[in-house]
Amino acid sequence: MDSLVSTGWLADQLGAGDLSIVDCTFFLPELGRDAEAEFLAAHIPGAVRMDITEVADRSNPAPHMLPSADQFAAAIERIGVSSSDRIVVYDNSPHRTAARGWFTFRHFGAAQVAILDGGFQKWAAEGRAVESGEPKPRPARFEATERRDVAAKAELPGSGTIVDARSAERFEGRSPEPRPGLAPGHIPGSRSLPMASLYNADGTMKGPDELQALFAVAGVDPMEPFTSTCGSGVTANSLIFAAHLLGNDSAKLYDGSWSEWGADPDTPKAVGPA
Repeated sequence: MDSLVSTGWLADQLGAGDLSIVDCTFFLPELGRDAEAEFLAAHIPGAVRMDITEVADRSNPAPHMLPSADQFAAAIERIGVSSSDRIVVYDNSPHRTAARGWFTFRHFGAAQVAILDGGFQKWAAEGRAVESGEPKPRPARFEATERRDVAAKAELPGSGTIVDARSAERFEGRSPEPRPGLAPGHIPGSRSLPMASLYNADGTMKGPDELQALFAVAGVDPMEPFTSTCGSGVTANSLIFAAHLLGNDSAKLYDGSWSEWGADPDTPKAVGPA
């Protein structure tokens, strides 16, 4: 299974016994949308839902931080996904949160994880089948391990290239952060590559040449190790996924991102262009 699969491919695979389809939709509060309600109203047949705000370390003040391996395994078994499954994640969000699902499943040891190119937006636009209501989870076993693909705040100074997936306005400190109590700006020395630039209007991922060019404009070599950051560790995963598509699996996620860095009065902060 490729890491990026088409709606046509997934339609042909529906009903396969080793296939798990997982809706990872998440919305920032200012959008006024309810991801759970939208899932119950219409989702891809056979899909289950992973709520990234619930499958998280709820004791951490930063939002939707990764849980422990045991916590993740228990939560994912409850929705009926096994670590041996072919897992296809999708979303219906402008934040492209399927990339967070893709990273999380891989972080905890799933070997076969793909993103549905274009997500539910494209699936529905093509008039493909949907179903509604609560899913019926099947028995599952998820054997969780943890990859070394997450960077902690203390590791960032001097760690190499840091790439920020937020909008240029937020990166430069020209627009306010959506969460209260956060200083404006960015981690000093980081580069700006807004997540939205990686996607076409229909939600599909841009092609390899376009992705290469976007990294180049940001001053980043996508084939070299880098740490990806954003507002709360969600949109940063699109940068990691784009690098993965180009052949680089050495990128790390700063999971706390600006929700952690920007809230700490002792961390250095910069404003203006990179």
